[in-house]
Amino acid sequence: MKHVIIGTAGHVDHGKTLLVKALTGIDTDRLTEEKKRGITIELGFAHLDFDDGSQAGIVDVPGHEKFIKNMLAGAGGIDLAMLVVAADEGFMPQTVEHLGILSLLGIRDGLVVLTKCDMVDPEWVEMVREDVKAQTAGTFLEGKPVHAVSARTGEGLPELKKNLRELVRQASEKNLRIPFRLPIDRVFSVEGFGTVVTGTLIEGALAVGDMAEVLPTGFQARVRNLQVHGKDVPAAYAGQRVAVNLAGTKKSDLARGDTIAKPGSVRKSLMLDVKLQNLKNSQRTILSGSQLHLYHGSSVRLCKVVLLDRDALQPGESCFAQLRMTEDLAAKCGDRFVVRFYSPLETIGGGIVLDDCPVRHRRGDQRTLDALAIRESGSGGQRLLQAVAREGHALPTLEKLAAGLNREAAELEGELAALCASGEVLEPLPGRYLAGSVFDEIWENCRGLLGKYHQQNPLHAGMKAAELRQKLFKNTDQTIADALLAALVREGKLKGVADRYALADFTVRLTKRQSGIRDRLLQTYRKAGLETPGLDEVCALFSANEQADCKQVVESLVSGGGLVMLTPQICVHREVYAQVSRRLAEHFAQREELTLAEFRDQLGTSRKYALALLEYWDKTKALKKEGDLRRPGPAFAALAASAAIEKID
Repeated sequence: MKHVIIGTAGHVDHGKTLLVKALTGIDTDRLTEEKKRGITIELGFAHLDFDDGSQAGIVDVPGHEKFIKNMLAGAGGIDLAMLVVAADEGFMPQTVEHLGILSLLGIRDGLVVLTKCDMVDPEWVEMVREDVKAQTAGTFLEGKPVHAVSARTGEGLPELKKNLRELVRQASEKNLRIPFRLPIDRVFSVEGFGTVVTGTLIEGALAVGDMAEVLPTGFQARVRNLQVHGKDVPAAYAGQRVAVNLAGTKKSDLARGDTIAKPGSVRKSLMLDVKLQNLKNSQRTILSGSQLHLYHGSSVRLCKVVLLDRDALQPGESCFAQLRMTEDLAAKCGDRFVVRFYSPLETIGGGIVLDDCPVRHRRGDQRTLDALAIRESGSGGQRLLQAVAREGHALPTLEKLAAGLNREAAELEGELAALCASGEVLEPLPGRYLAGSVFDEIWENCRGLLGKYHQQNPLHAGMKAAELRQKLFKNTDQTIADALLAALVREGKLKGVADRYALADFTVRLTKRQSGIRDRLLQTYRKAGLETPGLDEVCALFSANEQADCKQVVESLVSGGGLVMLTPQICVHREVYAQVSRRLAEHFAQREELTLAEFRDQLGTSRKYALALLEYWDKTKALKKEGDLRRPGPAFAALAASAAIEKID
């Protein structure tokens, strides 16, 4: 599922917060001072629900020049920009500055909203519209829609919302293979829960139970709970606003500007090699050795800029530079940043990180400039990436890749780490690698297979894992196949249901009559316990009109785990199955072997049902038959664990 953040931008008092409230019903001004002064001071957050059931997050940023620092803290996670211009004032200084910041941060799509159109004549609105088109010429908003609206009367809001939905639909999906990263923009305590941080998850997927490293301090904490838009979730994905409850931390341990990330995935450094740009409309020349304010993610650092190939960077120019900071910063190659003049504070430029942990460079060194040019062009590691891709889903090791390239394994470690960090290479199993392009092909094939299966079997919870493995990964080791399917589940593309897999957005949809049959079947099997009547007898309990659907609903319940089919005629309720599984686990906790007669007596049932259970477990390898005896099989531990979890639930 796609997750997109829409960000507001624009001059103070141009109606950004009122517009967000009109679109979403949510007032993003939460501070008493904001309501008293009538201006946004801190970041505000809302979610926009569309008619088709999709959703986008909204970050509402302050427009006042004094709060540009707060604006920048939230702008780093924006995918789409909504530049707000009041029709009664037109472009203003902060409108220009915000547009420059959005461009520097690499935002490439959005639209313009003319607010307060109920306060001016239609002719004036058209004049402002033409001015906006002129002001945005040469920027990423050139040629983008300009919507005239009134948040007070509702004029133009339906058309704006429709256009936003289309932009969200067209937005690129995030790369969920990159290790998770979340710049913290708010820290607070909740009584009974502890420390909570919020931010936009800019990379990867984060799940409850994951360990997170807090940077730049470096300490680690477990993710106790996650919330998205105020609701508890088991996992969050890049492009979502997330609240993270970290176990064992105090509010004083964290601050805005820190980052939480997968342990070991982000380095901290006092220097960055960058491609630095001085804005075309900047009023300042950036001199080598200048002190600047560096804004990265939600953090702010004081830095000294060292221009590597010149003494001064004029407005409209760009060059390679090294930023040397007074405090550690956690960044990654490819990150965008903004720089503001030291005094007075005004946005003058920004750029992209080329090396997140460089050595100190001498100015004018041609080898350094050549190396940075290669980093900028993205050509580093391409031969290695090709070698990984050639292996398909065989998951080669580092040593095998090195042998194929006639290079030492140690020489490739840095390049391979960079490819993994960028998401171009995955590591589905420890020390085993897969090209992202190959993974994309696997996903497309998997989506086609399961899409066709769901169409043909709409009442089944999914395709059996063994069948999917065989069709998707012919002649592939099961360990590799399972690791690749698990990677698809981690990315939120698939879901596992009992011993089956389904597309993440697939749900079994029963008719009203089928739902009634399902409820009666579950009641019948729960009441019958272990000694259930045969399937044909159960279906005979239903009317002639219902019998046609009965077996289909049984198949749906079996595929979804509500019933367990021991034989073609014997099914048991999942709760009953869990109970007898626990009895089996309890037996083997005391003894090493089991006979049919012993198990029959333990359950107090007939030989027919005890044998059906044992033979089912033989088939699923939970048990291993040796003559008249049975011992735990390879899948016994999983059976026992599943039964224990069922008891807890």
